Amino acid sequence: MDRLFEKIRGNRFVVFGRAGMDLFAQDVGVKSEDAEVFQADLGGSSANTCVGLSKLGSGAALVTSVSNDAVGRFCINRLKHYGVSNDYIRSIDGEFRTSLAVYESRTEDFQNVLYRNGAADFQVTESDVDQVDYTRFDVVLGAGTVFASEPSRSATFKAFANAKAAGLPIVFDIDYRPYSWPSPEVASDVLTRAAEASDVIVGNDEEFDFMAGGAGKGLAMAEDLATAGKLAIYKMGPDGAITFWSGQRIRTGVYPTQAIKPVGAGDSFLSGLLASLAAGHDLESAILRGSACAAITVRRPGCAPAMPTTEDLDAFLRDHPVPTQP
Repeated sequence: MDRLFEKIRGNRFVVFGRAGMDLFAQDVGVKSEDAEVFQADLGGSSANTCVGLSKLGSGAALVTSVSNDAVGRFCINRLKHYGVSNDYIRSIDGEFRTSLAVYESRTEDFQNVLYRNGAADFQVTESDVDQVDYTRFDVVLGAGTVFASEPSRSATFKAFANAKAAGLPIVFDIDYRPYSWPSPEVASDVLTRAAEASDVIVGNDEEFDFMAGGAGKGLAMAEDLATAGKLAIYKMGPDGAITFWSGQRIRTGVYPTQAIKPVGAGDSFLSGLLASLAAGHDLESAILRGSACAAITVRRPGCAPAMPTTEDLDAFLRDHPVPTQP
C-alpha cells in the first residue's frame, strides 16, 4: 500500500487555519438587507473542513487563534459541539477579532460580507505550532488563507516542517482569497512554496492558474506537481475534476443538485475526500464521494451545519448513483 494512503487511513487530522462566525439569512432566497432573522453558526474554511471530517467519523483538531471575547468563545463552543478538538486553540487579547461572515441562502446575486480586519487567526505563532503533539495525528492539513499574513505564514511553514520531521503527509488546500494578501506577487510566491512543500494539493482551476502565472497554465502545473511525486486535484466546478497521481490522470464528474448557495462546497469536498480515503475507498471513489458531499452542502443553509454525516452521504449516493460524465 502506498505510504500516503496508509497514513491517511490512520484517520486523525490536525488542521491549521481559521475559525469564524457565520451569520446567514434564515429564509432561503432572502437578501441580507431584507432578512429579519439570521442564524449563527461556525464558519471559516479550516473549521468547516474539521466539522466535515468529524461528521464523517474522522478525528479532527484545529490549530488557530480566536479573540478572547464572546465571538471567539462562540466558535470554540461550536467546535466542541461538532466534536472537533480545541486543544490547540489560543484565545488572544487586544484589538484582534475573530472573522465574521454575513451571507445568504441564495445563488442569484449572492452576497457575502466578510469582516477580517485585524483577524485573530493571523496571530498564530511558531510557538503555537511547536506545542502541537504531532504524534497524536496521521495527517496535517493547511489552507492557503493562513499564509496570507505574518506571523501565521511563518508559523504554518514551521508546522509543515514539524510534520515532515514527524513523518506526516501534508495536505494543502490552495484556498486563495485575494483580499487577504498584500499583493498577487507575494501570494503566488508563497502559495507555490506551500504547494511544493506538500504531498497533496487541492485547488480549483482559477487557483492553479494563479499560482502558475496565467490563465490556462494551471493544469500543466498540477501535472508537474504530480510528476514530482505529489497528488494533485484540479477542480473545475460543474465540469468535475482532473486528478493526477502516480502516472494516472483520473477524470471525474459531479452530482447535479439544487444549490441554494455557492459557499461551503470546497471545504465539504476536501473533508469528504479525506474521510473516504481514510475509510478505505479507492482514490476515484473518494473523489466522487467528496463531490457528493459538496453537492449536499450547497443545498442546505450555512456551512458547518450543512456538512453531511456518513448517513447523509450514503443516502444521497443511493438516490444519486451516477455522476455527470466528464
